[in-house]
Amino acid sequence: MTPAIKFKPKQVTKRLLGVLPARARDVLVSRFGLGAKAERMTLEAIGQTYSITRERVRQIENYAIHNVKKSEAYKKEKAVFDELDAVLHELGGFVAEEDFLNHLAKDTSTQNHINFLMILSHTFKREKEDDEFKHRWYIDEALSTKVHDSLRKLYKNLGDDDIIPESEIINTFLDYVKDLSDHFKKEEIIKRWLSVSKKIGRNPLGEWGLASSPNIKAKGMRDYAFLVIRKHGSPIHFTQVAKAITDIFKKKAHVATCHNELIKDPRFVLVGRGLYALSEWGYLSGVVKDVIKKVLEKHGPLTKQEIIEKVLKERYVKENTIAINLQNSKHFKKDKDLKYSLA
Repeated sequence: MTPAIKFKPKQVTKRLLGVLPARARDVLVSRFGLGAKAERMTLEAIGQTYSITRERVRQIENYAIHNVKKSEAYKKEKAVFDELDAVLHELGGFVAEEDFLNHLAKDTSTQNHINFLMILSHTFKREKEDDEFKHRWYIDEALSTKVHDSLRKLYKNLGDDDIIPESEIINTFLDYVKDLSDHFKKEEIIKRWLSVSKKIGRNPLGEWGLASSPNIKAKGMRDYAFLVIRKHGSPIHFTQVAKAITDIFKKKAHVATCHNELIKDPRFVLVGRGLYALSEWGYLSGVVKDVIKKVLEKHGPLTKQEIIEKVLKERYVKENTIAINLQNSKHFKKDKDLKYSLA
Protein backbone atom coordinates (compact mmCIF):
# COMPACT_ATOMS: atom_id res chain seq x y z
CA MET A 1 0.00 0.00 0.00
CA THR A 2 1.22 3.51 -0.79
CA PRO A 3 2.67 5.21 2.31
CA ALA A 4 0.93 8.32 3.62
CA ILE A 5 1.94 11.63 2.08
CA LYS A 6 4.75 13.41 3.86
CA PHE A 7 3.57 17.00 3.38
CA LYS A 8 0.83 18.79 5.32
CA PRO A 9 -1.90 19.74 2.77
CA LYS A 10 -3.34 22.58 4.84
CA GLN A 11 0.06 24.17 5.34
CA VAL A 12 0.80 23.97 1.61
CA THR A 13 -2.50 25.60 0.59
CA LYS A 14 -1.98 28.30 3.21
CA ARG A 15 1.36 29.20 1.64
CA LEU A 16 -0.11 29.19 -1.87
CA LEU A 17 -3.19 31.24 -0.96
CA GLY A 18 -0.93 33.76 0.74
CA VAL A 19 0.06 35.21 -2.66
CA LEU A 20 -3.52 36.39 -3.33
CA PRO A 21 -5.41 39.53 -2.35
CA ALA A 22 -8.06 39.05 0.34
CA ARG A 23 -11.20 38.68 -1.79
CA ALA A 24 -9.62 36.32 -4.31
CA ARG A 25 -8.30 34.21 -1.43
CA ASP A 26 -11.71 34.16 0.25
CA VAL A 27 -13.41 33.06 -2.97
CA LEU A 28 -11.09 30.03 -3.31
CA VAL A 29 -11.50 29.17 0.38
CA SER A 30 -15.29 29.22 -0.03
CA ARG A 31 -15.39 27.42 -3.38
CA PHE A 32 -13.14 24.54 -2.35
CA GLY A 33 -14.11 24.22 1.31
CA LEU A 34 -10.71 25.26 2.65
CA GLY A 35 -12.10 27.02 5.72
CA ALA A 36 -12.76 25.84 9.24
CA LYS A 37 -16.16 24.29 8.34
CA ALA A 38 -14.93 22.54 5.17
CA GLU A 39 -18.10 23.57 3.34
CA ARG A 40 -18.00 24.12 -0.42
CA MET A 41 -20.12 27.07 -1.52
CA THR A 42 -21.75 27.56 -4.91
CA LEU A 43 -20.91 30.46 -7.20
CA GLU A 44 -24.34 31.90 -6.49
CA ALA A 45 -23.95 31.71 -2.71
CA ILE A 46 -20.55 33.41 -2.84
CA GLY A 47 -21.96 36.06 -5.18
CA GLN A 48 -24.70 36.88 -2.69
CA THR A 49 -22.06 37.34 0.03
CA TYR A 50 -20.20 39.94 -2.03
CA SER A 51 -23.28 41.27 -3.89
CA ILE A 52 -21.81 40.29 -7.25
CA THR A 53 -22.98 37.96 -10.05
CA ARG A 54 -22.08 34.28 -10.15
CA GLU A 55 -20.21 34.96 -13.40
CA ARG A 56 -18.07 37.56 -11.63
CA VAL A 57 -17.30 35.02 -8.92
CA ARG A 58 -16.22 32.56 -11.62
CA GLN A 59 -13.90 35.20 -13.10
CA ILE A 60 -12.35 35.86 -9.69
CA GLU A 61 -11.89 32.11 -9.14
CA ASN A 62 -10.14 31.67 -12.50
CA TYR A 63 -7.99 34.74 -11.87
CA ALA A 64 -6.98 33.45 -8.44
CA ILE A 65 -6.03 29.98 -9.66
CA HIS A 66 -4.05 31.47 -12.56
CA ASN A 67 -2.12 33.74 -10.25
CA VAL A 68 -1.31 30.97 -7.79
CA LYS A 69 0.02 28.79 -10.62
CA LYS A 70 2.40 31.48 -11.90
CA SER A 71 3.64 32.49 -8.45
CA GLU A 72 7.05 31.74 -6.96
CA ALA A 73 5.29 30.05 -4.04
CA TYR A 74 3.84 27.51 -6.48
CA LYS A 75 7.27 26.70 -7.93
CA LYS A 76 8.61 26.09 -4.43
CA GLU A 77 5.99 23.37 -3.88
CA LYS A 78 7.22 21.17 -6.74
CA ALA A 79 8.05 18.33 -4.35
CA VAL A 80 4.43 18.30 -3.16
CA PHE A 81 3.06 17.85 -6.68
CA ASP A 82 5.71 15.23 -7.46
CA GLU A 83 4.56 13.30 -4.40
CA LEU A 84 0.92 13.44 -5.49
CA ASP A 85 2.03 12.31 -8.95
CA ALA A 86 3.78 9.29 -7.43
CA VAL A 87 0.71 8.38 -5.37
CA LEU A 88 -1.60 8.59 -8.37
CA HIS A 89 0.75 6.42 -10.43
CA GLU A 90 1.01 3.86 -7.64
CA LEU A 91 -2.78 3.66 -7.41
CA GLY A 92 -3.04 2.88 -11.11
CA GLY A 93 -2.68 6.23 -12.87
CA PHE A 94 -6.45 6.44 -13.27
CA VAL A 95 -8.50 6.73 -10.09
CA ALA A 96 -11.98 7.72 -8.97
CA GLU A 97 -11.70 11.03 -7.13
CA GLU A 98 -13.43 9.64 -4.04
CA ASP A 99 -11.05 6.66 -3.86
CA PHE A 100 -8.00 8.87 -4.30
CA LEU A 101 -9.01 11.29 -1.55
CA ASN A 102 -10.09 8.52 0.84
CA HIS A 103 -6.72 6.87 0.32
CA LEU A 104 -4.86 9.98 1.42
CA ALA A 105 -7.10 11.36 4.17
CA LYS A 106 -10.16 10.40 6.19
CA ASP A 107 -11.49 13.83 7.13
CA THR A 108 -13.33 16.01 4.63
CA SER A 109 -11.32 19.11 5.46
CA THR A 110 -7.96 17.58 4.54
CA GLN A 111 -9.50 15.98 1.45
CA ASN A 112 -10.67 19.40 0.29
CA HIS A 113 -7.13 20.75 0.55
CA ILE A 114 -5.70 17.80 -1.39
CA ASN A 115 -8.39 18.18 -4.05
CA PHE A 116 -7.49 21.87 -4.39
CA LEU A 117 -3.82 20.98 -4.89
CA MET A 118 -4.78 18.47 -7.59
CA ILE A 119 -6.73 21.19 -9.40
CA LEU A 120 -3.75 23.54 -9.20
CA SER A 121 -1.36 21.01 -10.71
CA HIS A 122 -0.29 21.32 -14.35
CA THR A 123 0.08 17.52 -14.50
CA PHE A 124 -3.23 16.07 -13.36
CA LYS A 125 -6.35 15.88 -15.48
CA ARG A 126 -9.84 15.60 -14.02
CA GLU A 127 -12.94 14.36 -15.80
CA LYS A 128 -16.28 15.20 -14.29
CA GLU A 129 -18.89 12.62 -13.38
CA ASP A 130 -21.21 11.60 -16.22
CA ASP A 131 -23.75 8.84 -16.92
CA GLU A 132 -21.02 6.21 -17.27
CA PHE A 133 -18.27 7.17 -14.84
CA LYS A 134 -17.59 8.86 -11.50
CA HIS A 135 -15.36 11.91 -11.07
CA ARG A 136 -11.84 10.66 -11.90
CA TRP A 137 -8.22 11.80 -12.05
CA TYR A 138 -5.46 10.66 -14.39
CA ILE A 139 -2.13 11.75 -15.83
CA ASP A 140 -1.68 9.83 -19.07
CA GLU A 141 -4.26 10.41 -21.82
CA ALA A 142 -3.57 7.06 -23.53
CA LEU A 143 -4.05 5.12 -20.29
CA SER A 144 -7.28 6.98 -19.59
CA THR A 145 -8.64 6.14 -23.04
CA LYS A 146 -7.69 2.48 -22.63
CA VAL A 147 -9.39 2.14 -19.25
CA HIS A 148 -12.51 3.99 -20.39
CA ASP A 149 -12.84 1.79 -23.50
CA SER A 150 -12.23 -1.41 -21.53
CA LEU A 151 -14.87 -0.53 -18.96
CA ARG A 152 -17.37 0.10 -21.75
CA LYS A 153 -16.58 -3.28 -23.35
CA LEU A 154 -17.03 -5.03 -20.03
CA TYR A 155 -20.38 -3.35 -19.45
CA LYS A 156 -21.69 -4.19 -22.93
CA ASN A 157 -20.86 -7.88 -22.47
CA LEU A 158 -22.82 -8.23 -19.22
CA GLY A 159 -26.39 -9.48 -19.17
CA ASP A 160 -29.12 -8.28 -16.81
CA ASP A 161 -28.96 -11.42 -14.67
CA ASP A 162 -25.20 -12.02 -14.74
CA ILE A 163 -23.45 -12.44 -11.39
CA ILE A 164 -19.71 -12.72 -11.98
CA PRO A 165 -17.19 -13.87 -9.34
CA GLU A 166 -14.56 -11.20 -8.67
CA SER A 167 -11.67 -13.34 -9.92
CA GLU A 168 -13.47 -13.95 -13.20
CA ILE A 169 -14.31 -10.30 -13.90
CA ILE A 170 -10.72 -9.29 -13.08
CA ASN A 171 -9.37 -11.87 -15.54
CA THR A 172 -11.80 -10.69 -18.21
CA PHE A 173 -10.72 -7.09 -17.70
CA LEU A 174 -7.06 -8.09 -17.81
CA ASP A 175 -7.66 -9.47 -21.32
CA TYR A 176 -8.85 -6.02 -22.39
CA VAL A 177 -5.74 -4.28 -21.02
CA LYS A 178 -3.14 -6.98 -21.73
CA ASP A 179 -0.95 -4.57 -23.72
CA LEU A 180 -0.45 -2.28 -20.70
CA SER A 181 2.60 -2.29 -18.43
CA ASP A 182 2.77 -5.07 -15.84
CA HIS A 183 2.65 -2.36 -13.16
CA PHE A 184 -1.05 -1.93 -13.88
CA LYS A 185 -1.89 -5.65 -13.95
CA LYS A 186 -2.45 -5.91 -10.21
CA GLU A 187 -5.70 -7.02 -8.61
CA GLU A 188 -6.04 -3.94 -6.42
CA ILE A 189 -5.52 -1.62 -9.41
CA ILE A 190 -8.02 -3.49 -11.60
CA LYS A 191 -10.64 -3.34 -8.81
CA ARG A 192 -9.94 0.37 -8.43
CA TRP A 193 -10.51 0.88 -12.17
CA LEU A 194 -13.70 -1.19 -12.07
CA SER A 195 -15.04 1.01 -9.28
CA VAL A 196 -14.83 4.08 -11.55
CA SER A 197 -17.69 2.74 -13.69
CA LYS A 198 -21.26 3.63 -12.73
CA LYS A 199 -22.64 0.92 -15.03
CA ILE A 200 -21.13 -2.07 -13.27
CA GLY A 201 -20.95 -2.76 -9.55
CA ARG A 202 -20.22 -5.24 -6.80
CA ASN A 203 -22.67 -6.66 -4.28
CA PRO A 204 -21.86 -7.30 -0.59
CA LEU A 205 -20.84 -10.87 -1.46
CA GLY A 206 -18.04 -9.61 -3.71
CA GLU A 207 -19.79 -10.59 -6.96
CA TRP A 208 -19.96 -8.26 -9.96
CA GLY A 209 -22.60 -7.44 -12.55
CA LEU A 210 -24.67 -4.57 -13.91
CA ALA A 211 -25.09 -1.88 -11.26
CA SER A 212 -28.80 -1.66 -12.08
CA SER A 213 -29.40 -5.38 -11.47
CA PRO A 214 -31.15 -6.45 -8.24
CA ASN A 215 -28.41 -9.08 -8.00
CA ILE A 216 -25.91 -6.28 -7.46
CA LYS A 217 -27.98 -3.44 -6.06
CA ALA A 218 -30.16 -5.51 -3.76
CA LYS A 219 -33.12 -3.45 -2.58
CA GLY A 220 -35.25 -5.69 -0.42
CA MET A 221 -35.74 -8.97 1.39
CA ARG A 222 -36.32 -11.00 -1.78
CA ASP A 223 -33.15 -9.76 -3.46
CA TYR A 224 -31.12 -10.41 -0.32
CA ALA A 225 -32.62 -13.90 -0.04
CA PHE A 226 -31.81 -14.68 -3.68
CA LEU A 227 -28.14 -13.81 -3.16
CA VAL A 228 -27.98 -15.77 0.10
CA ILE A 229 -29.53 -18.96 -1.37
CA ARG A 230 -27.43 -18.68 -4.52
CA LYS A 231 -24.25 -18.39 -2.47
CA HIS A 232 -25.31 -21.36 -0.32
CA GLY A 233 -25.63 -23.44 -3.50
CA SER A 234 -28.28 -25.89 -2.29
CA PRO A 235 -31.73 -25.82 -0.61
CA ILE A 236 -31.68 -23.96 2.69
CA HIS A 237 -34.25 -23.43 5.46
CA PHE A 238 -35.91 -20.02 5.54
CA THR A 239 -34.77 -19.45 9.14
CA GLN A 240 -31.16 -19.78 7.97
CA VAL A 241 -31.89 -17.43 5.08
CA ALA A 242 -33.17 -14.79 7.49
CA LYS A 243 -30.11 -15.18 9.72
CA ALA A 244 -27.73 -14.91 6.75
CA ILE A 245 -29.45 -11.73 5.54
CA THR A 246 -28.91 -10.16 8.96
CA ASP A 247 -25.28 -11.33 9.16
CA ILE A 248 -24.20 -10.49 5.61
CA PHE A 249 -26.28 -7.44 4.67
CA LYS A 250 -26.70 -6.05 8.20
CA LYS A 251 -30.45 -5.84 7.55
CA LYS A 252 -32.80 -7.07 10.27
CA ALA A 253 -34.71 -9.98 8.73
CA HIS A 254 -37.67 -11.30 10.69
CA VAL A 255 -38.13 -15.03 10.11
CA ALA A 256 -41.87 -14.86 9.38
CA THR A 257 -41.46 -11.94 6.98
CA CYS A 258 -38.64 -13.72 5.17
CA HIS A 259 -40.80 -16.85 4.75
CA ASN A 260 -43.71 -14.81 3.37
CA GLU A 261 -41.47 -13.04 0.85
CA LEU A 262 -39.98 -16.32 -0.37
CA ILE A 263 -43.44 -17.76 -0.97
CA LYS A 264 -44.47 -14.81 -3.14
CA ASP A 265 -41.43 -14.74 -5.44
CA PRO A 266 -41.20 -17.12 -8.46
CA ARG A 267 -37.41 -17.11 -8.15
CA PHE A 268 -37.79 -19.49 -5.18
CA VAL A 269 -39.20 -23.01 -4.93
CA LEU A 270 -40.32 -24.67 -1.70
CA VAL A 271 -38.72 -28.12 -1.90
CA GLY A 272 -39.28 -29.42 1.61
CA ARG A 273 -40.45 -28.39 5.07
CA GLY A 274 -39.27 -24.78 5.09
CA LEU A 275 -36.52 -25.60 2.57
CA TYR A 276 -36.15 -23.25 -0.41
CA ALA A 277 -34.18 -23.60 -3.62
CA LEU A 278 -33.83 -21.36 -6.66
CA SER A 279 -36.15 -22.06 -9.57
CA GLU A 280 -33.20 -21.44 -11.91
CA TRP A 281 -31.68 -24.65 -10.55
CA GLY A 282 -34.40 -26.56 -12.38
CA TYR A 283 -36.67 -27.53 -9.48
CA LEU A 284 -40.35 -27.98 -10.38
CA SER A 285 -42.77 -25.63 -8.71
CA GLY A 286 -45.86 -26.62 -6.71
CA VAL A 287 -46.72 -29.00 -3.89
CA VAL A 288 -45.86 -32.74 -4.02
CA LYS A 289 -49.08 -33.52 -5.91
CA ASP A 290 -48.18 -30.95 -8.59
CA VAL A 291 -44.66 -32.34 -8.93
CA ILE A 292 -46.04 -35.88 -9.43
CA LYS A 293 -48.33 -34.56 -12.14
CA LYS A 294 -45.46 -32.86 -13.96
CA VAL A 295 -43.33 -36.00 -13.70
CA LEU A 296 -46.10 -38.13 -15.22
CA GLU A 297 -46.80 -35.55 -17.94
CA LYS A 298 -43.15 -35.67 -18.93
CA HIS A 299 -42.42 -39.40 -18.61
CA GLY A 300 -45.79 -41.12 -18.98
CA PRO A 301 -46.94 -44.07 -16.79
CA LEU A 302 -44.42 -45.01 -14.07
CA THR A 303 -44.23 -47.42 -11.17
CA LYS A 304 -44.52 -46.12 -7.63
CA GLN A 305 -40.75 -46.52 -7.07
CA GLU A 306 -39.91 -44.72 -10.31
CA ILE A 307 -42.18 -41.83 -9.32
CA ILE A 308 -40.69 -41.69 -5.82
CA GLU A 309 -37.13 -41.55 -7.22
CA LYS A 310 -37.98 -38.71 -9.59
CA VAL A 311 -39.97 -36.68 -7.07
CA LEU A 312 -37.18 -36.99 -4.49
CA LYS A 313 -34.92 -35.18 -6.96
CA GLU A 314 -37.34 -32.26 -6.76
CA ARG A 315 -38.48 -32.36 -3.14
CA TYR A 316 -36.99 -33.08 0.27
CA VAL A 317 -39.91 -35.18 1.56
CA LYS A 318 -40.50 -38.63 2.97
CA GLU A 319 -41.25 -41.45 0.54
CA ASN A 320 -44.50 -42.09 2.37
CA THR A 321 -45.66 -38.54 1.59
CA ILE A 322 -45.32 -39.27 -2.13
CA ALA A 323 -47.08 -42.65 -1.74
CA ILE A 324 -50.03 -41.03 0.07
CA ASN A 325 -50.42 -38.46 -2.71
CA LEU A 326 -50.51 -41.26 -5.30
CA GLN A 327 -53.55 -42.71 -3.54
CA ASN A 328 -55.60 -39.65 -4.54
CA SER A 329 -57.84 -41.20 -7.22
CA LYS A 330 -59.06 -37.76 -8.25
CA HIS A 331 -55.65 -37.06 -9.76
CA PHE A 332 -53.93 -40.44 -10.31
CA LYS A 333 -54.87 -43.92 -11.43
CA LYS A 334 -53.05 -47.25 -11.34
CA ASP A 335 -53.24 -49.77 -14.21
CA LYS A 336 -52.94 -53.54 -14.19
CA ASP A 337 -49.16 -53.28 -14.58
CA LEU A 338 -49.06 -51.30 -11.31
CA LYS A 339 -48.05 -48.16 -13.11
CA TYR A 340 -49.49 -44.77 -12.31
CA SER A 341 -50.74 -42.16 -14.75
CA LEU A 342 -52.89 -39.06 -14.61
CA ALA A 343 -56.55 -39.68 -13.86
